[in-house]
Amino acid sequence: MNIKQVILQAFRDQPGRFISGEELSQTCGCSRTAVWKHIEELRRDGYEVEAVRKSGYRLLAAPDRLSAAEIMAGLSTARIGQHVIAHDEVVSTQPLAHEAAAKGAQEGTLVLAEQQTGGKGRLGRPWHSPKGTGIWMSLIVRPAIPLPKTPQMTLLTAVTVARTIREETGLPVKIKWPNDIFIGDKKVCGVLTELNAESDRVNYLVIGIGLNANSVQADFPEELLSIATSLRIESGTPIKRVSFIQRFCQNFEEEYDHYLRAGFARVKQEWEANSYSIGRWVTVQTISQKLEGQAIGLDEEGVLMVEDRAGQIHKVYSADVNYRANV
Repeated sequence: MNIKQVILQAFRDQPGRFISGEELSQTCGCSRTAVWKHIEELRRDGYEVEAVRKSGYRLLAAPDRLSAAEIMAGLSTARIGQHVIAHDEVVSTQPLAHEAAAKGAQEGTLVLAEQQTGGKGRLGRPWHSPKGTGIWMSLIVRPAIPLPKTPQMTLLTAVTVARTIREETGLPVKIKWPNDIFIGDKKVCGVLTELNAESDRVNYLVIGIGLNANSVQADFPEELLSIATSLRIESGTPIKRVSFIQRFCQNFEEEYDHYLRAGFARVKQEWEANSYSIGRWVTVQTISQKLEGQAIGLDEEGVLMVEDRAGQIHKVYSADVNYRANV
């Protein structure tokens, strides 16, 4: 952690208490003048820090802002989220994460932004990403897995996001194959996994996550009102985005490490237990064909299985899946 992160952690460890400049300088391993300069930087970042002569400093309020210092303060993961690249406004976090990964960014690096002006979802669809309302981020991982197994990382991420939403809000969430999180019949989050690989190995994955956290109805374009929602709309309570990201990092690291040790079985079980897709009648459009049937589950590799009217089971590896009333 850098000095600002250490100071923030000290404030969080002793909420409401004044901490002397001398104590902070010893904790940070720097001079009291350096502590003062970093306190001023925190104030410029939007933190409200009270200073009282002979008493020290205390944190009164933190901004609802996604900064590296805020996210990393108190994060106890080994690697997921231990390096954060934060931006105010970008076209998309995905290409920035690719650029960082190609330059050797460590596994677990998060690239995030307060606003995306050109966010994209699966199949190149636009993703609405207004400023200060959501969690728009990309995670770099470097799993030692065979290339055919990389789609499992999308399912793992969806399971982790769904679990984090339940833990942070108590909301009932479902996972739509392969990459969407739903509350009721409205989408609240999407996951986009992009691969960089050679013929025999994975170099890295960039996993993009777009979560509507604190959007209100006025934030959505008219065409999205009937199909999209946010955690705030559904819970009636503002979401602490930093807390959400920190819990996601914890959950992801735990699930990811288990997956690398033990394989896909636990992800499959949790995905199916929280599936929006299983039991629904679907229309599947691939590059080469269109089929209709009932989604019946995942196979052992995470491929969606669809049973048509004749009882034949089809494996859907990559397709556009639409849902309609069961027949």
